[in-house]
Amino acid sequence: MDNIALDHDIAACLQTTLLSQADLDPLLRQCEGARLRLSGELAGGGLAAFALTRQSDDLAELQSVATDWRKRFKRVVLFGAGGSSLGARALAALGNFGGPELCVPDNLDPDLMAQVLAPDQLADTGFLVVSKSGGTGETLAQALTAVSAVREALGPDAPAQHFLGISEPGNGALRQLCATINAPVLAHDPDVCGRFAVLSLVGLLPAMLLGLDAAAVRAGARAVLDAAMNNTDSAPAVGAAMQVALQRKGLSQSVLLAYGEAFKPFVLWYRQLWAESLGKNGQGTTPIDALGPVDQHSQLQLYLDGPRDKQFTVLTVAQAGRGPVVDHDMAKALGQDYLAGRTIGDLVGAMQTATAETLVANDRPVRHLRAEKLDETTLGALFMHFMLETLFAADLMGVDPFGQPAVEESKILARSYLADHKPIST
Repeated sequence: MDNIALDHDIAACLQTTLLSQADLDPLLRQCEGARLRLSGELAGGGLAAFALTRQSDDLAELQSVATDWRKRFKRVVLFGAGGSSLGARALAALGNFGGPELCVPDNLDPDLMAQVLAPDQLADTGFLVVSKSGGTGETLAQALTAVSAVREALGPDAPAQHFLGISEPGNGALRQLCATINAPVLAHDPDVCGRFAVLSLVGLLPAMLLGLDAAAVRAGARAVLDAAMNNTDSAPAVGAAMQVALQRKGLSQSVLLAYGEAFKPFVLWYRQLWAESLGKNGQGTTPIDALGPVDQHSQLQLYLDGPRDKQFTVLTVAQAGRGPVVDHDMAKALGQDYLAGRTIGDLVGAMQTATAETLVANDRPVRHLRAEKLDETTLGALFMHFMLETLFAADLMGVDPFGQPAVEESKILARSYLADHKPIST
């Protein structure tokens, strides 16, 4: 990837007995047709989640909100499920640069909610409530209980100053709630699907609250988008062709093994994007999130000696020379000469290289995504790479990457249990 923060390399996949260039070529030709169509959609004002990378006028308004909240609150609680929170969490892992603490209780849990709503914290807490439709049950339940808690602790008019909604235009329940408590609402673009919303205010406002550079996130994403729309066989197209070719050979599980604690929420973001976009009409591969080096101890045995149904993406940043140094003399005294004088980064770097090489040596298909460092630009590039790879893969699989019709069945059933007062526990 020229002039882009990432290096994409599938050479190790082609070294195995499972994949050849001849497998990729017809899929890449189909991706070229998809590229031309996607480029035309962008030029015609479509693909709103991707077109966002080519604008910046909205960032000034978001910065004004972020500056106000950074002054007023020591803690921001983000209520949102799936795409309404995962992108923000991935960005937040880059660090907090003088902003409020960001709390994201996105897995609905009664005990956790009781902790989040502890009365002694509410005076210094702002609540950012995100639901595209405005009707997400988990998010509404959280918001409603939080409004009650704030009223009880701070007075009946306090929610107006402590809540901000993000929802699409219309008369959804979240907008109605915000009107009831006189809280402001920012517009969620109705053309931006939740799991593709990370480059919109859904992901970028929480990032700006923490002091991150939203413009740099979009710049990294824009570089990948422009390269993919202007070049044949771009990295996202090649990645999609590789994944689909291996799927057709029976490798139905796709492991994203990322090295570094800051990638922990990113792999969860990827998991939703890939699963919910492609798991339709009998198609899709099962995404498996893994974090190195820790998951070498919990999963690598299965990867190397278990069913041959997995393909691997190893995501790394340069590690050499980073972090604390192992004391030379103490390591020698323990007989651990290989650690003497080494940094923690040296060890992580050696492990990520060794793991990838071991997988390849065992005829497992491995591609590499490498970055020199993990910052806003790199993370923006990663978001866009996988968003585009998802679109290319959807075209190859013949599915619509937007929408999640199967998920709605479960939501409707859960609501009916509550409405009909049926037993809701087992």
